Amino acid sequence: MSTSRAAILPAALRPWAYVTLAKPDVTFLVVISTFAGFYMGATRPLNVLLLVHALIGTTMVAAGASALNQYIERAADAMMRRTAGRPLPLGVLRPSRALWFGVGLAVAGSVYLAVAVNLLSSLLGALTCVSYLGAYTPLKKRTTLATLVGAFPGAVPPLIGWAAARGSLSVEAAVLYLILFLWQFPHFLAIAWMYREDYSRAGIRMLPVVDRAGKATFAQILGYAVALVPATALPTVLGMTGVNYLFGALLLGIALVQVCLWAARTKSNVRAKWLMHASVIHLPVLLTLMLLDKIWR
Repeated sequence: MSTSRAAILPAALRPWAYVTLAKPDVTFLVVISTFAGFYMGATRPLNVLLLVHALIGTTMVAAGASALNQYIERAADAMMRRTAGRPLPLGVLRPSRALWFGVGLAVAGSVYLAVAVNLLSSLLGALTCVSYLGAYTPLKKRTTLATLVGAFPGAVPPLIGWAAARGSLSVEAAVLYLILFLWQFPHFLAIAWMYREDYSRAGIRMLPVVDRAGKATFAQILGYAVALVPATALPTVLGMTGVNYLFGALLLGIALVQVCLWAARTKSNVRAKWLMHASVIHLPVLLTLMLLDKIWR
C-alpha cells in the first residue's frame, strides 16, 4: 500500500471500522436476549422507557466488550482468513483507538445501567464484560474448555433484562439463562468446525483444532442440542408460558437436533454452515414464541 493511500484509507473507513469493532451481529443477539429477559420479567403495564434504557446500556457494554476483544486478539485475527479483514489487522484503526473506544463504551454502558436502570443490571453487565475478556479470551489459546468458560458470560443478557425489569433475579430468570447457555454450544462449535484451520493457524485451541476427526465436536453439538429440548420446556413447567409456546419450542428443538444429526453424518463444512444458520434462526424464533405466548395469555 502506498503512503498516500495508507493516509487516506483509514480516514475514509473509520466510521465503518468503529461499527465493525462493535460486532453488530453479536450485539444484536445480546439485545434480543436482553429484551426477552426484560419482557418475561416485567409486569403490566410494560415500562417502555425503562426497557429502552436497559437496551441502550446493554448494547453499549456488549459493543465495548466486542471492541476490547478485537484489541486483545488483533495479532491472532491477522492470521485468520475469517478475521483478517477486521479494522485492526487491516490497519484502519490504531490499536489505541480501539482500546479507548472499547473501554469508553463498556464503562459508559455500565454507568448508564446503574443510573438509568438499577445497580443489579449494571453489575451483571460489568461482570459479563470482565469475565468475557479476563477469562474466556485468554483461555482460548490455552484450553478447549474456553468455550465452556465463555458460555457463562455469554448467557447473562437475559439476566440483565430480567434484573432491569424486576430489580432482582429468580428461578425463572435462571431458566432463561440455562436456555441461552445450552444454545451457545451447537452454534459456536459449528462455527469452530467451519474455521478450524483458521483457529489452528492462530494458535487458538478450539475443540475442532485438536479433534481432527470431529467425533468429540459433533458429540458435544448433539448432546447440547438434545439437552436444549427439555430446557426450552421449563418456562411452561414454571408457568411462565403456556401450551402454545411449549409445542412450538419442542418442534424447534427437535428440528435443531435433526440438523445436528444431519451435519454429524458427513461433518462437512457445508453442513456445519447450515447448522450455524439453523441455530441463528432457532434462538430468535424461540424467544419470539415465548414473548407472543405471554402477550396472548
